[in-house]
Order: sequence, then structure tokens, then C-alpha cells
Amino acid sequence: MFTGLIESVGVVERVVSGAVMDMWIGAALSSELGLGESISCDGACLTVVEQKSASFRVQASIETLRRTTLGEWRQGTRVNLERSLKLSDRLGGHLVLGHVDQVAEIVEKRPEGGSVVMAFALGRALAPLLVEKGSIAVDGISLTVNQVSADRFWVQLIPETQARTALAQKAVGARVNVEGDLIGKYVLRLHALREGGLSAEAVASKGFEPG
Repeated sequence: MFTGLIESVGVVERVVSGAVMDMWIGAALSSELGLGESISCDGACLTVVEQKSASFRVQASIETLRRTTLGEWRQGTRVNLERSLKLSDRLGGHLVLGHVDQVAEIVEKRPEGGSVVMAFALGRALAPLLVEKGSIAVDGISLTVNQVSADRFWVQLIPETQARTALAQKAVGARVNVEGDLIGKYVLRLHALREGGLSAEAVASKGFEPG
């Protein structure tokens, strides 16, 4: 479990393909990690399998590569990092599982004052989970949904977020990992059970359209 408050931006040092993909990430917080510890890497919950003073190794299964952007990582890729939440910690962002729901494309990026406004393509699976001013995790970052339409949603990166994460450096066309709000998932599941399933028509009737 995570909060979506990024602790550090790491840099991919090495990627080794195999039955699972091994990835070495250089990061200042590496010395504080323990073997077997969970860590959010661009919003995907991974396990530390090897640790050194300035870098650590994680592994991604075929399923993880299929559902996230991790297969696009190369040497030099910047990665948002967050260690798992302690029960005694303040919940400064929102509850984030580290289970990516969808990979979304950046479709718009523009400055607005000191902030950066970004829009992302909104697919069918994610649409029912988003509400205006609700929470969303983008590459592991807890953000507020400024606006949502039938096929996209917008967030705003304040200067602090721009400085502490890797998201603002991504260009239009880049892909990101998106996780919907946990509460929304349970509400959707409850609705599906009560209604005997949530069809595309039922989603459309609530004002959403397939992405």
C-alpha cells in the first residue's frame, strides 16, 4: 500500500531480459531498502530482490510488463519511487495499491501559470472510476482529477510536483501507468453485483463513452 507521494526519482541503470525482466535502479534511498521490501516504481508495486548502497534490483513478470510501461524502460529512464506505507504514517495523498489499471497516453500538455496541465486518454475500463476532483495515481503520483470527459481526463502539476517527480518531463505521446481510486473500484464492484453486471450500455447511461 502506498500514498502516491513520491520520495525519490531513480534512474534505470541496467535492464536484463529473461524469464522475468531484471532492472537495476540507481536511487538515493537504496541504502534504506531491505530485501523483499515492496516499492512503487512508476506506480507499479515491485519487490526489492537485491540491494546495494546506491542501487537496487527489481523484477517484472510477463503480466507486469503486459499491464504497465515497464517494458519501455531503458538505461537512463527516470522512475518515480515510493516505499510502502507504514501504519503510523500520515496519509498525505490517497490509498494507492501499486496495481496499474491502465496504460494511458498523454494527449495534451500546456503551461498554466507556474503549473503544467496534462490530459490523458481515458479508456473504457478506467472511465467509471474517475470523478471530477477525485483522486488518481499517474506513474505512482497522487493527483487530483481537474476535469474528466468521455475520452480524457486532466490533472495539474504544481511546481513542487514538477520538481519532485519525472512526469513533467514526459511529452505528448508518452505513455503512463494509471491506477484508479480504490474506493471507486469497490463502488463499481458493488454496483455490478446489484445490477447483475456492468455492461457497456450501463456505463454509457451514466455519461461515459468507451475509450
